[in-house]
Amino acid sequence: MFLIFRNPLFLAPEVTELSMNEFVDKVNSDGLNTSEPLVIKGEDKLIEGKLKDGKAFKVSYLGNYDVTQLLLDKDIPFKVNNQKQSMWLQILISALPFVIMFGLIFFMMNQLQGGGSKVLQFGKSRARVANKGKTRVTFKDVAGVDEAIEELREIEEFLENPAKFKSIGAKIPKGVLLYGPPGTGKTLLARAVAGEAGVPFYSISGSEFVEMFVGVGASRVRDLFNQAKASQPSIVFMDEIDAVGRHRGAGLGGGHDEREQTLNQLLVEMDGFDQDSTVILIAATNRPDILDPALLRPGRFDRQIVVDRPDLIGREKILEIHARGKPLDKDVNIKTIAKETPGFTGADLANIFNEASLLAARHNKKKISMFEVEDAIERVIAGPEKKTRIISEEEKKIIAYHESGHALLSHILPNTDPIHKISIISRGRALGYVITLPEEDKYLKSKKELLDNITQLLGGRVSEEMNFDDITSGAQNDLDRATKLARKMVTEFGMSSKLGPVTYKIDEEEVFLGKEIISRPHYSEDIASAIDKEVHQIIQDCYEKARQILIDNGDALTALADELMDKETLTREEVMKMLFNVKSHKKSGKELAGVSASPVSAPASVSSASAPASAALASSALGSSAEESSPSDFSSSDSSVSASKEMQSGNLQSGNINYGRRSGDVIDSRGHNNKRVTEKKNKPKTVSRSQKPKKSSKS
Repeated sequence: MFLIFRNPLFLAPEVTELSMNEFVDKVNSDGLNTSEPLVIKGEDKLIEGKLKDGKAFKVSYLGNYDVTQLLLDKDIPFKVNNQKQSMWLQILISALPFVIMFGLIFFMMNQLQGGGSKVLQFGKSRARVANKGKTRVTFKDVAGVDEAIEELREIEEFLENPAKFKSIGAKIPKGVLLYGPPGTGKTLLARAVAGEAGVPFYSISGSEFVEMFVGVGASRVRDLFNQAKASQPSIVFMDEIDAVGRHRGAGLGGGHDEREQTLNQLLVEMDGFDQDSTVILIAATNRPDILDPALLRPGRFDRQIVVDRPDLIGREKILEIHARGKPLDKDVNIKTIAKETPGFTGADLANIFNEASLLAARHNKKKISMFEVEDAIERVIAGPEKKTRIISEEEKKIIAYHESGHALLSHILPNTDPIHKISIISRGRALGYVITLPEEDKYLKSKKELLDNITQLLGGRVSEEMNFDDITSGAQNDLDRATKLARKMVTEFGMSSKLGPVTYKIDEEEVFLGKEIISRPHYSEDIASAIDKEVHQIIQDCYEKARQILIDNGDALTALADELMDKETLTREEVMKMLFNVKSHKKSGKELAGVSASPVSAPASVSSASAPASAALASSALGSSAEESSPSDFSSSDSSVSASKEMQSGNLQSGNINYGRRSGDVIDSRGHNNKRVTEKKNKPKTVSRSQKPKKSSKS
């Protein structure tokens, strides 16, 4: 620090003080630097200047000595300065280095103190307070989850008018847990509570508690509830509570001590020694199966509300909300869109109208038409069209026969969903697809339905083998889904006549929840062999059934494939015209505006308490087997939710799209669709003799 002030900027240059005699000698001997004039300060009786060697000097003289005459005689330039320097200015200049030094020291000390206070801020809660009126979302902006809204309205009413409930002995709930699939509106419900609650509303994420410092999480929990208690009655919303409420003692090497301390503090705050608190905790998660049991018991989370995917009426209300403020054409029918989107979450439905708005703007339209809505549904499910992907005529033909095999079986089999659309236009990573939509809400799958679903899945491979005397990798995902479904029938649903109504499911335990690393089957090797044989027999029987149906309807298969080669996309109406003479064994032919109505499960079965499943997308053509997961459905360890993995996630595979619980593309009631007609001159209209299906005698 002191080296800084040794700089010439802070220290005055060294000055030699001469006597009057020495000065006169310098004048007479020409020892002064005359390039710069001397300065005579009359008020101070002082002469300043430089010597020949460049050193500065100063001389004090008596008032009666005529210095100016001496300098004039020797022709030495000089100037007279009669202004006297202020004493305060001299003091200030002298003290300036010390002022700067002490200023720097003070600044550094202040920074050190500030840093310490910031470290202490780690223990403070980062919750955000939402006041009524500032949040624009209300319960009017939420639809499709009427039961959850009713429960939350009751909580709000309890805080605003507790006497109504206490008069009959009711106690205020300590916590409300919202759980369900991603995108169903859990956080939106919390925003609505914040927008309508007449009490302070604190919101925080579960991941904001745990930091790199030990004890910070527990400190933040204490601070959060202290803030809430200071303004009670109040509501605390914790989003993604599974980040801090995970099962204690979980993991390969034991638990996470810091996170467990945070959870312990949360447990105490929710239902500890203090019983007079009127702070309600609302939490949201899509993984309730990994939460600690102590967190879920009554007294902490008294109410656990499932926020599930909306039904037909719920989807219609959600679509009406998202259609507000958007210029819709007259042909846009909200009810039709709701029927065409079974299994969609609220976030999916919001994305549909957003994509439709973007497409309308891209087409320079002032209103959103049904065409943009239909295209948006396909984009949400499968991605945009790959218009630049070049596919050879031979591969396009294989894809056409593959999809035609799926479509024909879907039309003929009695327990499959009706065809909605067939396309061999590449979309996303799929080269082609068949979309089927259900006719009504369904919550159960019978054995016959599952077998027909497996048969339909195998239709693409059978069609390839029949018409090209060869098979391709395009059926990889079909075979995978069919095999998994057959294995579930045997091991989980008890649908095997040989093994009987017994489950042989291997528990899929979470290793990071303190479970066993290696899952061990609870049955013998003989049973495992019998399971494999049963699965193989189911697949083989369905394969032969699909082969026989396609052989018996070979002409229809060829005609459908040729038409698909020509138009690339066929709507339900076009398919029905072509297959008018093909007998369908479906029990009912119920149609709603050319489409089906509500959710039904994909090629997988659920238990009696399972949530509704979605429309199935039959299959598509060639591609790799890499999977892309779309937003996964809610899955719980509870026995009430036993949906299969096909239903727990929408798998988008190259060459195949499985929508899980979501439907496929839709058309409006007029059958409007965007077609791309390819060049016809190089496209064969009929199949060569070697490729025609071999006829067999019909029984």
